[in-house]
Amino acid sequence: MYFIQTPKEVVIIFSGDKQVRHVYLDVPHSKSPKPSWYGESVGHYEGGDTLVVDTIGMNDKSFVDNFRTPHTEKLHVVERIKLADDGKALEVSVWVEDADAFYEPWSGLQRYDRVQRPMREEICAEGNRHLFDYQMPMAARSDF
Repeated sequence: MYFIQTPKEVVIIFSGDKQVRHVYLDVPHSKSPKPSWYGESVGHYEGGDTLVVDTIGMNDKSFVDNFRTPHTEKLHVVERIKLADDGKALEVSVWVEDADAFYEPWSGLQRYDRVQRPMREEICAEGNRHLFDYQMPMAARSDF
């Protein structure tokens, strides 16, 4: 993940497929955000070193984890993101609530090692099956 910060926004770029997520700083949520893949994320800093991201308005087409656990459009996620191990790692504490999908809120912790490297190019082309397992039809041969 790559982070870009301005006074009003944090942009998170996922290196695998270059998805971009926007976290708007120090603003309230919209009254009725239109459901979308990433929803509406607003954030603020706590204690000077922890970015707290509150997200609502996600559509129900994604999953909450790598086990493909579904959720509804009522999903509410709060992440606390901070550097750990003297800046050698990123720690993300996640709190998840969705009354229509889970009996009670739950939480988890994700850690990422900090690695400095350039952003790789990812080519989106036919036959690129590693992104999702949607059993997309594939041509037996090129049509050109």
